[in-house]
Amino acid sequence: MQKRTLKELIDAIDSAWPLVQEWVTKARNNVEVLPANRGRGEEVLLHLQITTRSPLGSVALETGGILIDHGWLRFLGSGNEQMQGNLLFWNAKGEILKDQPLTGAFIVAHDVLGGFFALNGGAFPGALGSTFYFAPDRLKWESTKLSYSQLLQWALNGDLDLFYKGMRWSGWKDEVSRMSCDQGFSIIPFLWTGPEPPIAERSRRAVPMTELWGLQQGLAGQIGDARPGTPIKIHFT
Repeated sequence: MQKRTLKELIDAIDSAWPLVQEWVTKARNNVEVLPANRGRGEEVLLHLQITTRSPLGSVALETGGILIDHGWLRFLGSGNEQMQGNLLFWNAKGEILKDQPLTGAFIVAHDVLGGFFALNGGAFPGALGSTFYFAPDRLKWESTKLSYSQLLQWALNGDLDLFYKGMRWSGWKDEVSRMSCDQGFSIIPFLWTGPEPPIAERSRRAVPMTELWGLQQGLAGQIGDARPGTPIKIHFT
């Protein structure tokens, strides 16, 4: 299939960007839109063949990314000094394709715990185009039953404290503010080992998001569908 040109992908008249701007303006949660580099944005659109008529395409072109709830949750755009990893890096040209590729899905956001949101392209059972969340406390992909547009609106307005209940601690905003948006927390003992000890009492260290991705996808592959209480032996490389 012949690729569409930038002229075909960028629709100035019917762009979804004004709609996204309206969502951001009315957001209940803290939000920061990172400035975009036009050249990088066009590169993302061209390689991934996303049109600006969609909210995803408009975010890719018009933003370096969108930080929500003081940077706890990051929606990918075209990249920025604060968040180098962009949609192209995580889905077409990045390090994850070497060791832990995600086939049949499209990563659109991540959080500081190492959770990832991805659009279903056939990798998961369920509707194509719906978003799934990789839960670091379960090492599983779970359906959100939301489209990309609905996911973004939920992130801007939803109760994130409820969604991340038990996963936050006193002072988390200060810790997140000191880390790069390309980093997440390596938490020991792992979140998936159980609710105890409380996360405030666990070791937390900022590491590259790519490191978290590789570690957690590797663990998920080894543990699979093991039942709670099953003895396991994990291999680290």
